[in-house]
Amino acid sequence: MKKRLLYHELVKYLNHKNALLITGMRQVGKTTLMRQVFEEVKEPKLWFDFDNPLDQKAFEDEDYKVIYKRLTDIGKKSGKLSVFIDEIQNFPEITKVIKYLIDHHGVKFYLTGSSSFYLKNLFPESLSGRKFLYELPPLSFQEYLYFKDVVSLKEVQNVTLQDAYKKNSIFTHKARIAEYEDFLAFGGFPEVVTTEDKDTKMMVLKNIFASFFEKDIKILSDYSDIRELRDIILLLVPRVGSMLDVTRISSEIGIDRVKVYKFLEFLQGTFFIRLLPRFSKSIDRAVAGGKKVYFTDTGLLNVIGKVSESQVFENAVINQFSGYGKVSFYNKRNTAEIDAILDKNAAFEIKLTGTSQDLSKLAALSSELGIPEAFVISKKFQEKQGFLSPVVLF
Repeated sequence: MKKRLLYHELVKYLNHKNALLITGMRQVGKTTLMRQVFEEVKEPKLWFDFDNPLDQKAFEDEDYKVIYKRLTDIGKKSGKLSVFIDEIQNFPEITKVIKYLIDHHGVKFYLTGSSSFYLKNLFPESLSGRKFLYELPPLSFQEYLYFKDVVSLKEVQNVTLQDAYKKNSIFTHKARIAEYEDFLAFGGFPEVVTTEDKDTKMMVLKNIFASFFEKDIKILSDYSDIRELRDIILLLVPRVGSMLDVTRISSEIGIDRVKVYKFLEFLQGTFFIRLLPRFSKSIDRAVAGGKKVYFTDTGLLNVIGKVSESQVFENAVINQFSGYGKVSFYNKRNTAEIDAILDKNAAFEIKLTGTSQDLSKLAALSSELGIPEAFVISKKFQEKQGFLSPVVLF
């Protein structure tokens, strides 16, 4: 079975004292990834699945010394103990136990949790200073190509934006555009990517969406009306690539603005959506400004509702940029806009068919903002300086 790129990062820290915590949306491959790391770790090692209440029972004791003895008895071998726990958000009190066992017995923990939202809101304490936290997103396009045996592992490891510039050519574009169309339509969930039949792909995506409501929502007892969250998701679909008007969303659903913000926080915290901040040289203004909404996976977006080709394309490119660094957008009093700004160093316009006029406008606006580089990402290949094909992006 293919290994995610994150695997090669995690195994560097097998001997470090800190817990390794993998977060991400359901079905992105967290459990599979941790199983692969489990195989790499030498004994003694233990595996617990906190979707199973019986596995939680091993950690239910007021005396943490008793828990440690119980674990060593289960391990049955001497040496440093490694403990793997899947879906820790199902037992929030576990972080206190983990902290104790790391500090007093040097136990090495490998953990998965379904979201940053749970870590922030449900855990008594977040293992500050005792964990390395990693997010596992759906497959990037380059990982998608690797899983489809189009490129080698070496070709997708440590890819930079400069590498993308070098690979930009009509030959690369033509060789990969069919795969990119498939990636736009069905997204990057591993099971979807490795399924060949298109009808089956759609069924898997529908199951992933259903699983989100069946499992994640149950934990959020604060949100009594699941229909409100469903309605917010449906309202967000046609707004992909647009700045959110929370007041209007509040009015359309019939709930107050505070609750809309809480739903948006939850959807972002569970990696369901991506809220893109407005670019500003002032940190305060960047935080206060309106945000654009995108979905973390275009396959899921296409299953939930109907969007235009340009919206799906823009959504995919924004997700691709997130693999390189911090992404924002710029809006000049609704008169001029930059679709994406990467780490305040490069500006991008995203077009189905980019033109020289698009590039000149972008370059002028970027210069005003002090951004040194400007590129147009064009789905239709343009063999001109300053244009990039999306198929070369990570």
